[in-house]
Amino acid sequence: MAITVSYSEDSKGWPSFYSFIPEKMIGMNNFFYTFKNGNLYRHNTNTNRNEYYGVAGNLNPSTITSVFNVKPLEAKLWKTLSLESDAAWGATVTTDLHQTGGSIDSSYFVPKEGDWFAFIRDNASTVNFSLRSANGLAQSVGVTNPNTTACVITFNQEPGNIISIGDAVYQTDPSVPPAVSPTPVFIGTVTAINNVISGGVFSITIDNLTGTPAPPTAAAAKFILYLKNSVAESHGIRGYVLEFTLSNNLTTPVELFAVGSSIFKSYP
Repeated sequence: MAITVSYSEDSKGWPSFYSFIPEKMIGMNNFFYTFKNGNLYRHNTNTNRNEYYGVAGNLNPSTITSVFNVKPLEAKLWKTLSLESDAAWGATVTTDLHQTGGSIDSSYFVPKEGDWFAFIRDNASTVNFSLRSANGLAQSVGVTNPNTTACVITFNQEPGNIISIGDAVYQTDPSVPPAVSPTPVFIGTVTAINNVISGGVFSITIDNLTGTPAPPTAAAAKFILYLKNSVAESHGIRGYVLEFTLSNNLTTPVELFAVGSSIFKSYP
């Protein structure tokens, strides 16, 4: 990724990184000038922050990256972020034990006791069958209307009250050893649940257009499981050290004074 860095004579170092990429730079009469696409720009005179060369702030967010490394020899569960700031920031976080990382949209932060406070959430694309958001359902006894938005999977027992509309449904083949087929296959999302016995069976209906592969009629005896929404079901992320990146694309001045986090020791 191309960036622009600045050098400070006072600190004898490179204190800042910038997202704008000029063609030429020069300082003159206490102003900073750059050329871009053959045009001359004078910096620090535009009232809009996070805007360079006429490009809006959402394409040039300000970012800050840092780490929490309290008790680095202990595995911890990182639960929250709190910001001492005059505005909310968006955040992405990752740890050494959490492969997919997590995120917090700026709209998730709420003011609380003078800080901006939010829970750390998994990314929407997170698929982790070891989390509590993954639940086994039962072995299917039949499938009708595959490859449609009204694919019905039937069972000899109730789906129960934990499964809900919008949950992601997966299937595995119990007859195949886990070493051969270890990963459940996504087959669709829940659109209806039937906890009342009908024709001797219970059922769920899924949107099977997005599933790969679609469960054929011969899919009886497949084991069905489901995942809840990874963002809504988040309970923090686990790791020894947490790295976070804060970003904002506001066009008004924003100050950030400190960043904190609530953590708990993780027990295996």
